[in-house]
Amino acid sequence: MVLEMKVPSPGESITEVEIAEWLVQDGDYVEKDQAIAEVDSDKATLELPAEESGVITLKAEEGDAVAVGEVVCLIDTSAAKPEGDAAPAAETKETKEEPAKAEAPKPTETKKETYASGTPSPAAKKILDEKGVEAAAVTGTGRDGRITKEDAVKAVPSMGTPTGGSRGESRSKLSMLRRKVAERLVAAKNETAMLTTFNEVDMSPIFALRKEYKETFKEKHGVSLGFMSFFTKAVVRALEMYPAVNSMIDGKEMLSFDFCDISIAVSGPKGLMVPVIRNAENLTFRGVESEVKRLAIRAREGEITVDEMTGGTFTITNGGVFGSMLSTPIINPPQSAILGMHNIVERPIAKDGQVVIAPIMYVALSYDHRIIDGKESVGFLVAVKEALESPEELLMDNNVKKALEL
Repeated sequence: MVLEMKVPSPGESITEVEIAEWLVQDGDYVEKDQAIAEVDSDKATLELPAEESGVITLKAEEGDAVAVGEVVCLIDTSAAKPEGDAAPAAETKETKEEPAKAEAPKPTETKKETYASGTPSPAAKKILDEKGVEAAAVTGTGRDGRITKEDAVKAVPSMGTPTGGSRGESRSKLSMLRRKVAERLVAAKNETAMLTTFNEVDMSPIFALRKEYKETFKEKHGVSLGFMSFFTKAVVRALEMYPAVNSMIDGKEMLSFDFCDISIAVSGPKGLMVPVIRNAENLTFRGVESEVKRLAIRAREGEITVDEMTGGTFTITNGGVFGSMLSTPIINPPQSAILGMHNIVERPIAKDGQVVIAPIMYVALSYDHRIIDGKESVGFLVAVKEALESPEELLMDNNVKKALEL
């Protein structure tokens, strides 16, 4: 029996996928549920498992765009599983073949020197004379070592003229995921009234809390006490204070949410992915850190699903892990705002009338001015700053151990 394997629907609104890589070859025997291909949709890279065991015949090539429901391969389920590769016969004194006689080395050809060696052609001589270059300094590539016009040109650098250095180029097709990301980024710039506001955060209180409790936290919960839980909790608090930031435009209407689904930007093998922490308002510090770790691992291992990246009412992106000091993050449509975190650098600041050195992070909020006013955007970012600079009071209800479940 020959089974036709069709492209399954990876998610709502996805009509086609692209064959990113075949993990098997035409004619291979595959086992049921074995991953046979990686396919790119406009939202994620997914593995395509074999529906049955048998010999596979490929019907699409890498890079092909195939519609959902289209046949991409055939599996002959009646084909018998081939036996393991026969081990090579053990060598014995009786069967050991006589080693092949070593061939005598071929005499190396020596380049014959002639009267033309190092002699420039008339055109080459003119170029060398004009530039004052001795023929002896140029290696000829013409017949019998003659210096050609091209040799003379390459040997004489001039403004705007290639001089023999590498000038190669390559061309590769963008993946469907990368093309979709490009489309969305351009749409976000063209279809929103995007504006960015900035602030700075003194991270000293969070540094102190992590220094005191991170080891105990990790021992008890199995995850690290990172910065993402503090930022997520601070964002949830600010979203509750400024609900317009937790809204989006739907045609001529404003759609607001009473929950906080926080998208987090994660760098994966196929590019940037944005999985979602659902109902972050109900999660503890441990809950946020566990979910961030789970989603990040799935994204980096290519196991993230479309459902895990669908939705989201607000996004947090951390360019600081790559060393970014400051940036203007682009909104993740159809959301209306995104918070950018950056690297933490010790900087001199004024505190209580004194100049002190403190770990400072610049933060940026890009927002859609069509739906969020300047007062709300600035107020939101100030609320985030206040929560991060007073975490015990504003995020932990003055009970650190209870908040961290220690």
